[in-house]
Amino acid sequence: FLDHWQPDIAVMAGGELRPLMAHEGQARGIPLALVNARAPRFLAGRDGWYPGLMRASLRGFSQIWAEDARAAHACRSAGAGADQLSITGRMEEGSHALPCTEAERADLARLFGTRPVWLASDLPQAEEDAVIAAHHAALRLSHRLLLIVVPEDASRAAELARRMEQAEGWQVARRSIEQQPEPETEVYIADVAAEYGLWYRLAPITYLGGSLAGTGCLRDPFEAAALGTAIIHGPRPGAFSDTFGRLGVARATRAVASSADLAEAVGDLLSPDRAAHLAQAAWGVASDGVEVTDRLLALIDKQLAARP
Repeated sequence: FLDHWQPDIAVMAGGELRPLMAHEGQARGIPLALVNARAPRFLAGRDGWYPGLMRASLRGFSQIWAEDARAAHACRSAGAGADQLSITGRMEEGSHALPCTEAERADLARLFGTRPVWLASDLPQAEEDAVIAAHHAALRLSHRLLLIVVPEDASRAAELARRMEQAEGWQVARRSIEQQPEPETEVYIADVAAEYGLWYRLAPITYLGGSLAGTGCLRDPFEAAALGTAIIHGPRPGAFSDTFGRLGVARATRAVASSADLAEAVGDLLSPDRAAHLAQAAWGVASDGVEVTDRLLALIDKQLAARP
């Protein structure tokens, strides 16, 4: 591996160590860094090659960045030196903020004016009844409330619009046929792909579809959190259990278990202060760790600049 790639710097992540890689890298003068460090271990079946192997492997790293105090203690106990080790927190990807066209955002913000807005993102058919019931209840609290629906299946937009117009008596506009949300519009169906960055910026409240009665949450919650919308979700995290767990620890989302809970949550978050408090907490979790990534990139740049 090292012969083929001839790296100028090597970065390993997590707790699983590769002693041969660490030894060879050190012997060749390649700076080694261990990030997102947890309790160090070897590949299954390799522990105990010889006494002191773990310590020697850890000593080969010039930098060891532990996720938390517990991980730092485990690294120290395994042989890492104080001069190598620092607690940096967890390294995350760069910004989760999805893009949008600013001109479109500004135009829609002008059309919405001061109306309260909430978003049902990636709404599956199985959850349409719950969102309709929640919107009915919320309209009794705020008659100017606008619901933006991004259907999971865009081909259902026409049928959903007919249902809302005929059975619910609502005025509905559809983005795909270039209908504009008027002051009397109660539901705006955003049936155009890849515009989540636009809707998260415009809606102070977002329900993440699929998490209540669907197969599981369909969108990464950090996408919404990064753009400052208060998150409501059901008990089905889908592929995002870890993300929801971190948000839950920070009390940065509103969890619901039923259609009635969803209606109550939307009504409660119509209070701008409550929505802003929740959104700020979620943004803090989503942005946590990005600075660690930036620090690592700076370290890599510094090491590369120092190489002959």
